[in-house]
Amino acid sequence: MKSSDDSWTEIIKPKRGWLDINIQEIWRYRDLIILFVRRDFVSIYKQTILGPLWLFIQPLFTTFIFYFVFNQIAKISTEGVDPILFYLSGITLWNYFSDCFSKTSNTFVANASIFGKVYFPRLTTPISIVISNLIKLGIQVVLFVIIAFYQVTFNHASININSTILLLPVLILLMAIMGLGMGILFSALTTKYRDLSFLLTFGIQLLMYATPIIYPLSFTTGKLHQLLSYNPITPIIENFRYSFFGIGTFDVGGLIYSTIFSISVLFIGILFFNKVENKFMDTV
Repeated sequence: MKSSDDSWTEIIKPKRGWLDINIQEIWRYRDLIILFVRRDFVSIYKQTILGPLWLFIQPLFTTFIFYFVFNQIAKISTEGVDPILFYLSGITLWNYFSDCFSKTSNTFVANASIFGKVYFPRLTTPISIVISNLIKLGIQVVLFVIIAFYQVTFNHASININSTILLLPVLILLMAIMGLGMGILFSALTTKYRDLSFLLTFGIQLLMYATPIIYPLSFTTGKLHQLLSYNPITPIIENFRYSFFGIGTFDVGGLIYSTIFSISVLFIGILFFNKVENKFMDTV
């Protein structure tokens, strides 16, 4: 459609290169992102009896399972930190990463019917997933604070909050970038190699056990300790716990490594996503 000054109001190009990323276009569709965020958040708990209460039930239930299995039965040390707070702190951040990763990895397959009918920047869909999960994370962080207050007040748990807590937004941002990057990379690959979708759930579970969620990093030694340190999520979890409990060390080098990894995987993910979105309807 032409305007009165004879200029086009919208230009849709039939072919895009690997590096053709229009950030301005994504920003113009910010209202659509907000609609997707609302859809993602509401649709999860629609027609459920407990509704948003699952945001509290799921991490609490997982925390108590970890407490009985790994603390009471396996006797794995939590470095003097109250076990409930130790497990809940790790679960809170891990759930955000795993949700972003798993849900964005299904972008093309889950939205094929929409993508095939109307044009809009495809990256708006995974971006909306990351933002909607951020709302869920905020609610669960509030839950963590409430449980921490209860444990300190009534069960005499100790918390050693220090100035590094100011880096909490940075840690969350790194989780978001990493989850988004890995998710859109897998979403691009699964349009051609559908076997990856079957391996993804199993792979995320393995990755959780390779991350110090149910144990502190100091619990491991030797080559295993070194191997787990290569996990880019490890420094984020460790620094998060250090900010609240003062255990372990504040690892600046680990955060730099996680930052480089997150930015790199996001860049690679966008490249593959941008390349696949032009022809994915032929393979999905």
